[in-house]
Order: sequence, then C-alpha cells, then structure tokens
Amino acid sequence: MTLHVKNVWLHDQGTVDMHLVEGKIQAIGPNLPSLPQATVLDVHHKAAVSGLVNGHTHAAMTLFRGYGDDMHLMPWLETRIWPAEAKLTQEDVYWGTRLACLEMIRSGTVAFEDMYWHFHGMAQAVEDSGLRAGVGAVMIDVAGEKQARACQEQAVQFLEESSRYSSRVQFTLTPHAIYTVSPKSLSWSATFSEQHQLPIHIHLSETAFEVSECIRQHGVRPAVHLDQQGLLTPRTILAHGVYLDDDELDLIAERGATIVSNPVSNLKLAVGGIFPYRRAAQRGIPIALGTDGAASNNNLDMFQDAKIFALIQKHADNDPTSLTAAETWRVATGVAAPLIGQGSGLLKEGENADILFLRRDLPEMTPHHDFISNVVYSATGAVVDTVIVDGKVLMENRHIEGEEEILQEASARAKVLCAT
Repeated sequence: MTLHVKNVWLHDQGTVDMHLVEGKIQAIGPNLPSLPQATVLDVHHKAAVSGLVNGHTHAAMTLFRGYGDDMHLMPWLETRIWPAEAKLTQEDVYWGTRLACLEMIRSGTVAFEDMYWHFHGMAQAVEDSGLRAGVGAVMIDVAGEKQARACQEQAVQFLEESSRYSSRVQFTLTPHAIYTVSPKSLSWSATFSEQHQLPIHIHLSETAFEVSECIRQHGVRPAVHLDQQGLLTPRTILAHGVYLDDDELDLIAERGATIVSNPVSNLKLAVGGIFPYRRAAQRGIPIALGTDGAASNNNLDMFQDAKIFALIQKHADNDPTSLTAAETWRVATGVAAPLIGQGSGLLKEGENADILFLRRDLPEMTPHHDFISNVVYSATGAVVDTVIVDGKVLMENRHIEGEEEILQEASARAKVLCAT
C-alpha cells in the first residue's frame, strides 16, 4: 500500500508531507509530489509522532479487567485470576487479545510484547488487528518433568507454526519467572533461544519475596541465577526489575539485556518498591515501558503509564529533573530499547511506517509551550486521532473497523469466565 499523507505537523519541522511505501517512510518534506496510485490522507495539521511500544503485557487479561481489584496479590491470584484462567479457551484468548489490541490502537500503541496462554489465539488476534507483537505461550514447570517436556515440545511446535503469520507477529520464548520455571528448563530456554536467535521474555525481581526465596533456594540473587542458566543475553527482556541491586544492574548491563518497567501495575499491586531507572540508565541498560495486564493496571493506555513512570522516578529521586519528558518519550516509544517494537522508534525516512497523528486542538494539549511536555504530562490516549502501522491505516478519526463485534464478544466471554 502506498500513502501520501498531507499536512503533517512535526514539532521540530512544522508542516510537511509524508510518502509511506511498502510499510516504510520513504520521504518526509514540504509539498511532496504526488505518487502514482497513492491513497491520499489529509491529516489537517495534526501532529505526527512515533507509535508507543508496550514492552510487557498479558493482552487477553482484558477479560479480567476489574475482576478482583483492591486485593492482596496471592488471594487475588488464587481466588480470582487462576480459577478464571483455568477455563480459558483459544477463542477466549483470541477475543481478549482483540479487545486489548482495540484498546491499544485507540490509545496509540503500535507494538507490544505479550506473554499468555494459547499461542495461536494471541497470534491470530495480532495478525487480524494489524499491530506488531512479540508473542509466546507461557512456560511453567512447577508440576515437574512431564510439564517441562510438554512446554518444550510446545515451544518447538509453535516456532514451526509461527511461519503462518506475517512478520508483524514475532515468536518469543516466554518462561514465566524463576519461581515457576526450574533451572533445567531455564537452561533449555537459553539453548533454544541461542539456536534460533529468539527473544526471551521473563518476569524478574518484581517482589522482595521473589528475591529472598531465590537467595534461599539458589544462594544468589535473581539476575545472577538467570545468568547462571545462560538466560541473560542481548535477546532477553526482563519485566519489572523492581528489586535489582547495583551488582545485578552491572551484570545486566554487561550482558546487554533489556529491562521493562511497569510502574502502574507495581503501584496497584503494592510490590513495595520502585524500579531504579536512573541507576539502570547510567549503566546504559536498554529500558522500555509496559502496562502489564489489564487485570492489574487496569488499562493499556501507555500515555498514562508514561506520565506515572516519570513522576514516580522524580519522587523516588527527590529531584524534578531526574527524568525529563523527552527522555520519558524515548522510553515509551521504544527508542531506548531496540530489542522491542520491531523498529527504531524514530520518525524518519527508511524507518517503519508506524505513526500516530495527535490532535493539538484539545484542551489538554493547549497552550503550545512545549509539545513533548504536553504529550507526556497532559495527554491520554484520547488525543490519538489516526494510527498507521506497517503503512496501513488502523484507525482514522478514531474509527476502527469491527469495534462493536470485539466489544460484544469480549464482554460475553468475560461474563462466562468470571461467573462464580
């Protein structure tokens, strides 16, 4: 598909046009000439920015939004989430993920890293939505060797079957966490990742209890334990990282792994700590931002997470200059973490045509002293007017094809899953 996007406002250039050809930004400049057979899209001086990248979520948990709020973590999991998840079918996961994709498109997310059950339900939903995603079925072997072998066989199978989807769907290994996956299975994951050059997405150091149990069981802290299994590499995505100490951060920096902070989920679940962003950034660690699942956030609006991310870092450091709006935006759009998002996160020629067009005429975007400041500290997903991913228009004037069907299907399935 070829698009000639007219009257685009860029905060550092003013009004320009864009040529989007075969999923890439071919040209940016004022008054670009028409392209043969191009579809013309006039965005009427709306602001173009790179799409947001959600570095860690469990998309289909939109089905459990608001189900068991204001509870402690373990009772919430044991009495609400795990019993409901035990009922999930592939169709449920498909519609829950479609609901998540719908919400992410409406709030400006163009790519995400997912970890959940029923791989093909997730992958097909991403394919149908038009977004990009890293997708992998959860690996857990707390039940023992038989479960471990089943997870390994499933990973091999899903890797082979992932070729049925477009390049927007990237197969990812997703061992759940060090407390749900044995050292032997972690080591297997490291070897399989190396053989096939696959990203690995895993929870790490989300709670103080996880750290103390790792030390009790293995004699080392979580990042060291992962490294001993060969799982700290430039292909590794570490979700949370709230309780990483300086030695662990040094190790993660040396290995080149990426950390994804999930501030809203951490605050809501009261994990008792704040991700040490400044200490991580000073070491050159790639850092991304995530929402976690909608059951513990409760939305997937990355604008809101970006603001809270910046504010709690300022609060933790007792320094209002600690994390600027510009730096926050680089993290939220994936610029600071090249492993995720399937692109550089930059809006320039040759890069992926993954673009948001934002309204500047809304109260929350007025006045216009500092556009990036408005985007980070004032905006929500409601300012997103049009979304393009891979050169295709997914939302225009806030309209998305098939929205009503998704809402109806997801609501009906959530009602059945959460019935007691």
